[in-house]
Amino acid sequence: MSLVMVTTMMGRDMTNPEDVSHMIGFSVRWAVPFIFLVVSTSSLQALFPGLVPMWLLRNRKYTGLCFAVAMGWQGLFIFMMTNFHRGYYHEEIFFLRDELEGSTGYLFLAAMVVTSFKFGRRLLAPKQWRLLHLSGLYFLFAYPFSVYWWNLYYYENPTPIDYVFYCMGFVAFTLRIAARGSKRLKVAARNTPDATVPAAFRAPGGALIAFGLVAAATGLQWQEPVSGFLLAPGWSADLELWLPFWPFEPFLPLFIIGLGTLLLTKVSTESGVTELSPRH
Repeated sequence: MSLVMVTTMMGRDMTNPEDVSHMIGFSVRWAVPFIFLVVSTSSLQALFPGLVPMWLLRNRKYTGLCFAVAMGWQGLFIFMMTNFHRGYYHEEIFFLRDELEGSTGYLFLAAMVVTSFKFGRRLLAPKQWRLLHLSGLYFLFAYPFSVYWWNLYYYENPTPIDYVFYCMGFVAFTLRIAARGSKRLKVAARNTPDATVPAAFRAPGGALIAFGLVAAATGLQWQEPVSGFLLAPGWSADLELWLPFWPFEPFLPLFIIGLGTLLLTKVSTESGVTELSPRH
């Protein structure tokens, strides 16, 4: 990763703010596939068990560290931009919410890297470690995923890589949703062999999943009216200025698919309808 960054820098004029800006975007494009892979690794093993998913699962820590190295380079380029090209940064790049999202992401990333090694992991209880890494993983996924969603469904002239990375992120998270649903059904079948999913849940659950898939591919048609509706209240418009990702338009299709999966994993027994979680 570092060799790629250094080689590319050698072909750029790093005293030019536009070239530094290019390197910021370049480093992100190298980082994004790794965070999407980390998000989907455990799901791949759950849904499609085999040698390759198991290898990815065993080495997920190093996949995450590849992402961290690329983002570390991006942090260096941002430092160069903000300190040596301050005027260009504030005129062309700086937005408060982007700054908040990026800073929060780097805080999560630093904490996750430190606690990925034994000396750092000892500082946290197991539940604290899981909470940190799960929260950080979702946040670090949300940032690039939302960026590429906006590139496709808000800004003009998206590039092919925008489509590729958006699809990668969407598939990665839907695999995670599917794996969670599959696990819930397996737990239900193990604990209550006669459990079934009633048709009253299957039909709306399947419809919601289908609707979420359509919504994921048609953001151009609904982004503007939905954003207008969600931001109509004054308090919501104020939140948009500083709350990361608000009002969550890029994630609405994923929320809908998740809700549909929740319905499809409700089971019915002789005693009635039960919702089982993996803890049971």
